[in-house]
Amino acid sequence: MFGFFFLAGFVMGLWAAGLPSLNDRLDLGFARLGSVLLLISGGALVSMLVAGPLVDRWSSRRVCWIGGPFSGLVLLGPALAPSYWALVVLAVVFGIGLGVTEVGMNTHSVEVERRYGRPIISAFHGTWSLGGAAGGGLTSLMLKVGVDPQWLLIVAALVVPFLYVAAARLLLPDPPAHASSPEPGATRGSSLGWGLIALLGLAAFAGHLSEGAAIDWAALHARSVLRTDPAMAPLAYTIFSVAMTSIRLLGDPIRARLGSVRTIQLAGLLATAGYVLVLASPATGELRVVCAWTGWALAGVGLATVVPVLFSAVGAVGGRVGRALAMVTAFGYSGLLLGPAVLGYVAEASSLPIALIIPAVLAAVVSLTGAPAIRSLTRLPPAAADVGDPAPASARD
Repeated sequence: MFGFFFLAGFVMGLWAAGLPSLNDRLDLGFARLGSVLLLISGGALVSMLVAGPLVDRWSSRRVCWIGGPFSGLVLLGPALAPSYWALVVLAVVFGIGLGVTEVGMNTHSVEVERRYGRPIISAFHGTWSLGGAAGGGLTSLMLKVGVDPQWLLIVAALVVPFLYVAAARLLLPDPPAHASSPEPGATRGSSLGWGLIALLGLAAFAGHLSEGAAIDWAALHARSVLRTDPAMAPLAYTIFSVAMTSIRLLGDPIRARLGSVRTIQLAGLLATAGYVLVLASPATGELRVVCAWTGWALAGVGLATVVPVLFSAVGAVGGRVGRALAMVTAFGYSGLLLGPAVLGYVAEASSLPIALIIPAVLAAVVSLTGAPAIRSLTRLPPAAADVGDPAPASARD
């Protein structure tokens, strides 16, 4: 499971860090780049709606087997696109690969945590961030030594699918047919009201949009607003990703000490402060790059625990939480995938700093909606025992 999350983050890191070079190669501009990101979002969201029922019918393991290698292979699309209009079509295919993989691996992570018997989802997402940092760092290194990022994407698209196959072989086996049937009374998750699901979804949407803004626009902000060297620009995303990775790897102990409510309140506060520093960086003169990097790091620290805390909270409800988890995931990834595209249109109409006000505000929304949603979850009556083998997962996960 750790390998799956690392590879998914690595693919996203390569894509995000390579955006400035793709923008230069095809002369896209903020608006057309925003359109590409929007199409990726559309492909991903549609595939998520399809992948959900496939998980229920085939199991998360089988969906991971399909989605992982496919999401790596379709990275060839953006890498080889000869024009904007070709990129438009290939972006949808790339988004489909991302969506199927996200649903499969996140559903499987909930099953792993249940069998493991203690919190571990934050560590999985930390590994995803580690993969993103590796992708961003590798792109920056290749630029430094004069390697075209287009070739890096091509090589990755040919190698990563085989790595996904190796990782998929270590996933949890499918449970016996009788284990997938709910026991009497195990209906707590399925009884979550739409209001509570919407509140959880809004927090996930806000957190994911703020994270997606950093993934897709941090490097572009450094290049186009702060006028940094092309080889230095990807480091803005890398710093964000490293900060997020470090905190996510410590996220489970942090949540155990502070509690989920305080953790998500602190997360929103720190992320908001980070975006404020990024927005203020152009006015700090020679310190503008340091100020922006500090802001991205602080935003990464804050946003690191949002998704793991929310997903764990829903999974901890017990019983049948498939519907709730699917809805919260859909809300969240619509923010991650749709948000950066919307920012592109706002940046084209005004400026990128103006567009980044949106994730700054939504970072505060994380605290305002996430905390009461988690409080409501904790007030629910005790659930029936979880279905399935409660024994710890194999060390291979």
